This record gives sequence, structure tokens and C-alpha cells, in this order.
Amino acid sequence: MLNKSFIRRLTAALLLLVLIGTADREARAHFGMIIPSDDIVDRQSAPSVELDIMFAHPFEGESMEMAQPRSFGVVRGGRTTLLTETLRPTTARLVHDASGSQSWKASYSVKRPGDHIFFVEPEPYWEPAEDSYIVHYTKVIVNGFGKEDSWDSEIGLKTEIIPLSRPYGLYTGNLFRGIVHVDGKPVPFAEIEVEYFNENGNLTAPDAAFVTQVIKADDRGVFSYAVPKAGWWGFAALSTDTRTLEHNGTPKPVEIGAVIWIRATDMITTR
Repeated sequence: MLNKSFIRRLTAALLLLVLIGTADREARAHFGMIIPSDDIVDRQSAPSVELDIMFAHPFEGESMEMAQPRSFGVVRGGRTTLLTETLRPTTARLVHDASGSQSWKASYSVKRPGDHIFFVEPEPYWEPAEDSYIVHYTKVIVNGFGKEDSWDSEIGLKTEIIPLSRPYGLYTGNLFRGIVHVDGKPVPFAEIEVEYFNENGNLTAPDAAFVTQVIKADDRGVFSYAVPKAGWWGFAALSTDTRTLEHNGTPKPVEIGAVIWIRATDMITTR
């Protein structure tokens, strides 16, 4: 018969394993997401772009509830147009969602040539597993009618990734480069999480370490990543804000993320 001391030790060990497993699952990378129906609009394609805006674990296909964003807009030719009032609530149903989560949609008609930088600032998201709030300043660039004029522009977000490689028209295998800024200044040795939008759920990582790739910027805040597969890729450079926010009367830290989404495409074989 097992003695009581052994049973207590066994119970404690099992509980620890459960807690470790739960913490590991809950500490997965979060990504703010803006996924347009296309990143290049030409004269032959439909000029209206549909944008899905959500908060999710993109590789694992799991979404989280997203409150109405504080701001959503587009920058074209140096001019910012706020589009927050055009957002429509919807339900994200990614492939591994047990149930849907609130997300947002928008439509935008591309009328003029040039680069269109869409951005979103969400409401702070409380993450119990990290005992902190999360705010991801997210953007994506859509090119209109072939005019390349501002894809490398900084648009004044609290933190953002400024592309050093054109963020559209990318082939699979291209090297994507960017620089991480907070308050308009480079962030030396910033840590960047990289994740693939496994939209159809048909990919499986060989190990948990493969789900979220992790890279570091250099001393100038510059990073690079060779994109290994066609599809949408998210880059999230994480920092801790100087402000805190209260949760149940206690000040909590705020993780701020500069997020950019890019799309890689396979070369077309003609014969």
C-alpha cells in the first residue's frame, strides 16, 4: 500500500507538470494581424481590398477575443486617413478554434497609385499567463497600380518595423530585412518573433520550437529573415512600455509589439 507521504509527493509532482504544461500552452506567441485579400492591386484585379483584423496564434490557428480597436487607418502619400468607423465586427474561426472569437473586417477601395500602409492600434489585451497587458501596433503594406513610393516610410506608431526590403512582390526564399523602432528610435538587439499564418491548418511543426521562430536585431536594430515558404508571415518585435496599466487596482507592465505582415509567393513555372 502506498504511504501518505508518497501520495502527497506524487500529487505535487503531477500538479507541477500540469501547471508547467498549462503555462507553456498559454505563453505561446501572440500576433496582431492585418491580412488583406491581396498585397498588390493592379489594373486587372479588383480595386477593393478586404482586410481581416484579429489577434491570434497564427501558426496554431487559434484566435483570441479582440475588442474594437482604438484606431485603424491607412497612410498613403504621407497622409493618414482614419478608418476606425468602417470596421465591421465578425467572428474569427481559425482552424483550431474551439469556438469563434470576436475580430474585425474592413473594405477599402484603392483609387490611386501608390503604397497603402494599413495600421491598427488595439485596446490593451490582458494576458494572465504573462501577468501583463499586450498592445500590438500592427501594419501591412498594399501596393496600388505599380507605383512604389512609401513602403519604407515610418508612420509614427509607438513602435513599428520599418521595412528595408520591399514588403510585397517577395519570392519564397527572399531575405526580408527591417529595422525596429520605439518612439522613432532604433532598438539595439531587439528580439523578433516570426510566425507563419497556417491558414488551412495543413502544416505541423516537428517540435514546439518550430512554431515561433526567434531572431535578434543587431546593434542598429536591423534584422533579417529568409522566408522559407509561400504565404503570409508575421514579424513581432517586442518591448516593454514605459507606462503601466492597472489590473484589479495593481499596476501591471505593458508589452508593446511592432508587428508587420508580409506575403511570399512561389515563382510561376510556365513549362
